[in-house]
Amino acid sequence: MTELLLIVIVVVGILILRNYNQRLQRLESRVLELQNALAGQVLAVGVSESATAAEPVQDATQPSENATELLTEAVAEPTMEAEDIAAAARDGVEQTEDVIALAPVREEESLESTIGARWAVWVGGIALALGGIFLVKYSIESGLLSPAVRLVLAAIFGLVLVAAGEIIRRRSEPVLANTFQNAMIPGVLTAAGVVALFGSTYAAHGIYGFIGPAVAFFLLGLISLATLGLSLLHGQALAGLGLLASMITPALVAPTAPNPWTFFGYLVFTWLATIAASRLRRWHIVPSFANALLSIWPLLYIFNSDVVDLAPVTLTMLAMMAGTIFIWPGPYEVAATIEEDIGSAETEELSASSPTSHWATFLARGPLGMTLTASIGSAVVALSLLAYSLLYAYPLPDASLLFAVIVATIAAFGASRVYAAWAAILSALAAGFGMFLALMQPEIGVELNVVQIVPALSRLVVYDSLGLGAVFVIVGFFFLKRFGESEKPFAALWSVLMVATPLAIAVISYVTFGDWTRDWLHGLYGIVLAAVLMALAELQHRRSPEDMILPTNILAAGSFAGLVFALHALAHDAVPTVLLPVLGMAFLLAGRARSWPALPWTMVAALILTLGRIAWQPTIVDPGELGTTPVFNMLLAGYGIPAALAVWAAFEVRHSPDLRLRNALQALASFLALLTIAILVRHAMNGGVLNANVPTLAEQSIYTLLAIGASATLMALDLSASSLVFRYGGMALGVLSIISILTLHLLGLNPFLTGESTGRIPFFNLLLLGYLLPAIAYGGLAAYARGKRPLPYVTMLAVAGAVMAFAWATLSVRRFWQGEYIPFWNGFIQGEVYSYSVVWLLIGIALLWLGARLDARSLRIASAALVFVAVVKVFLIDMANLEGFLRALSFIGLGAVLIGIGLFYQKVLTGRKATE
Repeated sequence: MTELLLIVIVVVGILILRNYNQRLQRLESRVLELQNALAGQVLAVGVSESATAAEPVQDATQPSENATELLTEAVAEPTMEAEDIAAAARDGVEQTEDVIALAPVREEESLESTIGARWAVWVGGIALALGGIFLVKYSIESGLLSPAVRLVLAAIFGLVLVAAGEIIRRRSEPVLANTFQNAMIPGVLTAAGVVALFGSTYAAHGIYGFIGPAVAFFLLGLISLATLGLSLLHGQALAGLGLLASMITPALVAPTAPNPWTFFGYLVFTWLATIAASRLRRWHIVPSFANALLSIWPLLYIFNSDVVDLAPVTLTMLAMMAGTIFIWPGPYEVAATIEEDIGSAETEELSASSPTSHWATFLARGPLGMTLTASIGSAVVALSLLAYSLLYAYPLPDASLLFAVIVATIAAFGASRVYAAWAAILSALAAGFGMFLALMQPEIGVELNVVQIVPALSRLVVYDSLGLGAVFVIVGFFFLKRFGESEKPFAALWSVLMVATPLAIAVISYVTFGDWTRDWLHGLYGIVLAAVLMALAELQHRRSPEDMILPTNILAAGSFAGLVFALHALAHDAVPTVLLPVLGMAFLLAGRARSWPALPWTMVAALILTLGRIAWQPTIVDPGELGTTPVFNMLLAGYGIPAALAVWAAFEVRHSPDLRLRNALQALASFLALLTIAILVRHAMNGGVLNANVPTLAEQSIYTLLAIGASATLMALDLSASSLVFRYGGMALGVLSIISILTLHLLGLNPFLTGESTGRIPFFNLLLLGYLLPAIAYGGLAAYARGKRPLPYVTMLAVAGAVMAFAWATLSVRRFWQGEYIPFWNGFIQGEVYSYSVVWLLIGIALLWLGARLDARSLRIASAALVFVAVVKVFLIDMANLEGFLRALSFIGLGAVLIGIGLFYQKVLTGRKATE
């Protein structure tokens, strides 16, 4: 009874589908007639099919907008007469498919079409598959049929569904096939049949044991491959189903420890079949799915097998990359794809847009899914080889070699196809991270409890890593040679990878296994790398100086970086510090022959690296080797040579149109010159020892005088050759020096507060160096900056000079009365207190005279402020502390001075009114 019901259902379904198929044929003929009519070739009604097929169909692949409208009307028309479609030819089906493929995008699908034409098909296919399952389940629960009979019926049911799908496909309408390509009835029936066949075969092996693993494996693989073949007729969804069935077959029937060569050979064969079918049908989703599945199996095998052979895993990934490069997507036409997707007009607008859009465009090039799945999958598997080796004591040199081969293949993929930008990026990231794991295993082994290798084998890992870095230079060169002029963003990307990847790997290798005294292997590697990169830069410049300017500059900068690495590998201590600016200067002078913007900027990089080395080792050499001879020691070479070369470089680029370059070199030259003098002073003032101790007032005074002198020098340079660095750098030094006198000269290092000896000589002592000389220097700088710098800055300098002069006079008074040591805890005597008033008033009078003579309002204001301080001091301090004659003399003197000042101002004001 069950079998009869099943047969009836299948027969009725076929009859219903045949009826729909006939209606679809009428629509096909009607649409073809309309297309030919619009093309100027109207087919005569009533002509036989053979006669119609013999006539050529011209311009059928160029439909107009009216053709699309008529096409839509024809598809929407529910009924047609048989005589209206007699002129349709059977061989016109393919031409109609081409017309539909090139037609404009159809209008938004209606709810009725979605429910009736799509959901009904999908749900119907699921219902058929579930119906077969429920039928088998019912027979099992009722005990009607034996297991063998049930399995045979299920297989027959699957074959019937596959046959029904093929019959309907042959009579289906191509127009509807294009419109509802993801909801085609033949494909759904075939998929349901495949599920039934696959399930019955697996049940025969896994549940009932009717067939052995070999037979089950063969049958399941055959069903899967047959499904892939049918997918060429029924679409991409069926291909995905066949692929999934193929990939899970080994998990269903394979023994616990499969032969890895047979296992991965089967997977690669299945993957190749999928890729070949995808190329024929130009599918994107199924091959991406295939790449992901093929990458998952190696991971499961590596970390879930007792004995692992990494060779078949590596060959599997190489096969996937080779198939991706040569089969599908292979030489995929990116430009054609863009035109199909967004139109040629939009492509032209995109090419004229900003550089950011260029980068975003080539990074998003299709087929993006296939590129990412193949690259990510291969990179993850390659990294898993190293991880397995470190965790389970697999020979690391063997694993690192296999890793390098896979990553090099990914890089070759990125260099051979213009749509594979992510392959290039991911290969570089995988190379850097993987070689970091392999090369740093001695350091991370203890912390992570991973297996370490002996030093002799580590040398092999070093060779593998350096060789992998060289591969990136080679494949990058081929990319630049082939696509450099047409793919500018990609060419710039490959230039960066050609520089960054080998250098990053070499640095990791050198830090881990290199000889920090002198390492010839890494040093020569850096020299050869630099020479090759510079040769490639020159080659690109000669081929296309305009189009390849960015890659050329990147390669030139990479050549400098390679030499910097070689310099550190072959020398140590003071030699790299001294030779880094020499190397940068050589590249800067090379700019006379080649006007590449990167060449002078290498000097900036060299000076910054030099400052970094100085910060790391301020003594340039080992502190015990420095010596105590003032000036003439390694500090002079380590600081002085870079400073001199920086000044030379700033002079060389003084006419450069690059303002940022000029400013950078001028700033570095100024800083290094000041740093050189300061460090030599520090060394000489501390007995030939450089340490972090707080400087004395004498040492700090030298620094302050240096800052003032440098500020004046930068001002003079700015006046001779206008420069923002000189202008604002000089003003910044003036401000910093004033901050130092406020915090150190007057407070932190003041001998009145610290009790430091001021020296035994009355005038030529610490107070002269710490206060009077800076006061004179500030006064001279203020006079020089007057009219050349903003008034607030000039006023600040003048006030600073006045403050320092006031401090010198006041502290000199105290030293006169107290002697060599003048700390505040020694107290005050009456003569000293009175002397302060006299000196302050004299200074006030002197400032007033200078202010009137120079017509400097700032000096007159300073005079008034100082006189006011003297008045306050007389009334508050002298009155309370002085006695007898000194108290009276203090007030008499103050009164006389104030009256004199008043007369002076009256005379000045009267003279001005008379002049007016």
